[in-house]
Amino acid sequence: MNFKHLLSLAHALASRGFLCLRFTCKALNLGYRVKAYRAVWDYLRSLQKFTVKNIFVGGRSMGSRAAAALARQLSDESEDAVQGVICLSFPLHPPGQTHVHQQRSEDLRGLPEHMPVLCVSGTEDNMCDRLLFEETVKEMKSQVEIFWLEGGSHGLTVKGRSEDSVLDEVNLQVITWLSKQGA
Repeated sequence: MNFKHLLSLAHALASRGFLCLRFTCKALNLGYRVKAYRAVWDYLRSLQKFTVKNIFVGGRSMGSRAAAALARQLSDESEDAVQGVICLSFPLHPPGQTHVHQQRSEDLRGLPEHMPVLCVSGTEDNMCDRLLFEETVKEMKSQVEIFWLEGGSHGLTVKGRSEDSVLDEVNLQVITWLSKQGA
């Protein structure tokens, strides 16, 4: 939750009028994370003091898998529950184990066509082979935009570039995409 990328993005979103709720799950287990995301979702929906709408869910690495799983779950319950999904550094496979990409991308591929998705990944991400990910996206019903951070690692760092310049570039991509979605 306190990754510099997530803090920077939350501040960039807030400075443009977006409410950004951040939380963390200590366990790496996907099922546990989806339950935690769901609990936060249920809490937000129970608030009677506020009307919560135009919700986008997202995460970084395993958090993006959990966000896709929750969005898929919620879309089965209501078509307008979630407006879109943002995946930073989607972990398509463990390093060197590209054979598990189908299982890891099941929820992402299962998102309905009305739910737009933004994926931000580095071209040097050892957990997201670019060609394999682009083939996975072709299998999706959703409209997907991929922003490939040139030279970016799984941690969205780029050798030879300042961290702040990379953060600014990623934040601009997310905010531009959200604006295109009418958020």
